Amino acid sequence: MVATLAPERQVEQESDTATRPDADRPWVTIVWNDPVNTMNYVTHVFMKVFGYPKAQANKLMLQVHNVGKAVVSSGARERMELDVSTLHGYGLWATLQQD
Repeated sequence: MVATLAPERQVEQESDTATRPDADRPWVTIVWNDPVNTMNYVTHVFMKVFGYPKAQANKLMLQVHNVGKAVVSSGARERMELDVSTLHGYGLWATLQQD
């Protein structure tokens, strides 16, 4: 048996939770205000794509118009990617991010 002078080292792995995605956090679809689409059209798209009643679709449209953005759906990343793609097909500006 060979003796060594250096003690055994334990490698410590640092985990940076701020940069690592958390699987438990939902993803959200965000619609951004744009200078092209009318308010009536945006309300119509929210009703058609998400099945929102007119009052809720109108509330979200007003948030987009007044605040500049609104979260219109949340869930699994793959579903939010589909929602963003669908909204792009209607000409709306949309992105997704982890909530």
